[in-house]
Amino acid sequence: MIITVQRKPSLFNTTLGKLAIDGTFACYTLEDQVREVVGQPVDAWKVHGKTAIPAGVYKVTLVNSPRFGPDTLNLVNVPGFESIRMHAGNTSEDTEGCLLLGMQATERSLIGGTSRPAVALVKGQVQQALQRGELVTIDIRNP
Repeated sequence: MIITVQRKPSLFNTTLGKLAIDGTFACYTLEDQVREVVGQPVDAWKVHGKTAIPAGVYKVTLVNSPRFGPDTLNLVNVPGFESIRMHAGNTSEDTEGCLLLGMQATERSLIGGTSRPAVALVKGQVQQALQRGELVTIDIRNP
């Protein structure tokens, strides 16, 4: 399974995007501001807790998270970042580098009440793929 996130340009310290699963739109994403400088190490441009992860392809697993519960969507081996999750939330204040998921979005946020259904949708498809023995990856693309 390939999850693709196509980011829009960052505005208001927020980066919105569209998430597709195997080429089919599934939901919207919200992250912190993209600060990435290609060719420079992460520690040269990262602002702790206020920076989107580097564009790239990462393995997705399910982990038990003390904060987000069992079967939390987890991105593996993100350079310069730890414990990157896909979880519920509405604004950049709700994330510290993680990807928030929502079924609807405005220019600045995910619409309240749409985040948990989006997480459930993506988690369900990832669970099914992993049960079939598939590798699940996420390809995060800058605009």
